[in-house]
Amino acid sequence: MMKNGLARRMGFWVLAMLMTATSPVWAQEISAASGVVEMSIGNPDAQVEVIEYASLTCPHCAAFHRDVFPKLKAGYIDTGKVHFTLREVYLDRAGLFASITARCGGQDKFFPMVERILATQNEWSRLDSQPAIVQRLRSIALSMGVTDDAFRACFYDEAKAELLVDAEDKNRREYDITSTPTFVINGRTYSNMPYDEFAGVLDAALSDQEG
Repeated sequence: MMKNGLARRMGFWVLAMLMTATSPVWAQEISAASGVVEMSIGNPDAQVEVIEYASLTCPHCAAFHRDVFPKLKAGYIDTGKVHFTLREVYLDRAGLFASITARCGGQDKFFPMVERILATQNEWSRLDSQPAIVQRLRSIALSMGVTDDAFRACFYDEAKAELLVDAEDKNRREYDITSTPTFVINGRTYSNMPYDEFAGVLDAALSDQEG
C-alpha cells in the first residue's frame, strides 16, 4: 500500500516534462473533511450503503466491474435501493495515475471513466514506463470528453495528488482494508463475491432495514 506523502516521491517531475501547467480544475471536488470528495452514485437516502474499495490496477476489480457491477447498478443502484461509493486504493503509482485520470472529468464523468479505465486495464497498466502509462490514460480521458488542458492541469497538481494519497490512507484505515476489491455494506466488511451472493447480501440488508 502507498503511504502518506508518497505522492511527492512518485516522480511527478516525469509528468511535468510531458505537460504544461495550467490552472487546476478540481475546485468543485473539494470537501471540508479531507479535501477530496467521495465519488458516489445512487440515492443518497437509500436504505443500503455500499462502499467499494478498489484499485484501478487490480485485475479482480476489473473483473468485478465487468461481470458484477452492471447487474448491481441496474437492479439496486438505479432503482434507488443502494447508494454506492467507490474509494480508490493505491497499490502502485499507476493506480494513482488512473485515479487522477478518473477524477479529472469531475463527479459526473467519474464512474464512466472508471469503467473505461478498468475495461482497458491490460492496455495501460502493463506499460513499461510512467510517461507511457500517463499518455495512454490521457488518450482514454480525451476519448471521454476531458479536454487536454484539463488533463494537463490534473497531472500537474501535486498538492491534489497529496490530498488523494492522504484520503486513501485515511479511508483504508477506517475499515482495515488489506485487499481489493473489498466491500463495506451498511458497516459490515465483505470480500469479493459473485453477483448472486452479492445480491443475497443486499436483499438481506434491505429486509433488515424494512423490518
